Amino acid sequence: VLLQASGGGLVQAGGSLRLSCAASGFTFDDYAIGWFRQAPGKEREGVSCISGSDGSTYYSDSVKGRFTISSDNAKNTVYLQINSLKPEDTAVYYCAALVMRRSAPMNAATMYLLVYESAYWGQGTLVTVSS
Repeated sequence: VLLQASGGGLVQAGGSLRLSCAASGFTFDDYAIGWFRQAPGKEREGVSCISGSDGSTYYSDSVKGRFTISSDNAKNTVYLQINSLKPEDTAVYYCAALVMRRSAPMNAATMYLLVYESAYWGQGTLVTVSS
């Protein structure tokens, strides 16, 4: 299993980025895939996750309304569209995958498992938001 995150960069506050997570070695239908971030000196924070089987989604309160997660199962890629960026969004963003029964709910519990129990996560991509 391999996950490769990309798309990070330096952007001004209010700007947008689209992160990509290219996955290989597993079937999306059997996994939940999500994004978490870690800012310097801070704990990991779950951002969003999506069910590989039915496309249901979850967002943390801190990003709801600004971030949109989506997946292209044919390309085995998950995207995170980030709008209205704030300086506090500055962090390394990681994608992670976790085996999940099909149609399992995407919620805070699933997000927690993705952040702390995932066997598979990528190298991260740095997002820096300037004020």
